[in-house]
Amino acid sequence: MTKNTDFGYEQVGEEDKARRVGAVFDQVAARYDLMNDLMSFGLHRSWKVFVVALARVRPGEHVLDIATGTGDLARAMARRVGPHGRIFMTDINGAMLARGRGRADDAGLLLPAIQCDAERLPFPDASFDCVTVGFGLRNMTRKEVALGEMARVLRRGGRLFVLEFSRAHKAIAPLYDLYSFKILPWLGARVAGDASAYRYLAESIRKHPDQAALAAMMRDAGLSDVEVFNLAAGVVAVHRGLRL
Repeated sequence: MTKNTDFGYEQVGEEDKARRVGAVFDQVAARYDLMNDLMSFGLHRSWKVFVVALARVRPGEHVLDIATGTGDLARAMARRVGPHGRIFMTDINGAMLARGRGRADDAGLLLPAIQCDAERLPFPDASFDCVTVGFGLRNMTRKEVALGEMARVLRRGGRLFVLEFSRAHKAIAPLYDLYSFKILPWLGARVAGDASAYRYLAESIRKHPDQAALAAMMRDAGLSDVEVFNLAAGVVAVHRGLRL
């Protein structure tokens, strides 16, 4: 029997969610980077810089960037691992992965790009020193399964970094709600030609586990020393966990 799950504020079957999320990203892939700049006022770039600095990727390390999208994190880390390290880019959506691979090629970086489901990673146990996922976890159907897979492919001492929208501080919540449910769909309609995709974005953020709940899920997945770093008054958070 098919289980139901959240697609924004709707309840849909798990298989239907995967299909509908795929359709959202097929639609917005061409304008994804532009929309990120517009809707975050360019702040997404500094958030990703923070993750890369926190990750402290070293020469020779093997890194997996899940839900790589257009590959911002993967490209930023690629030069840090040097010629003896490896960066793998994965995404379940072929259109997004193609754009990420293209941008890596344009930057002169030869990065393996693999289309796969984060809930079924095609890598052996203990393959990576570091795993990152930027703004992708909330779109995964079974987040606990995906987190378990991320923990599985980490080596002992390996690090997982989850950059994701989270629960904004109460003081800014009313203004943030107004921006999310009024401005974002309007912007999506005019720039990406799809208001519904950005209405889903706003809804999916509200259904995503808050900082404490996601930290607990990471611990349940087998990660230790979980820390949370709030950015932009909690609008975005970075969760870090270690595989001991």
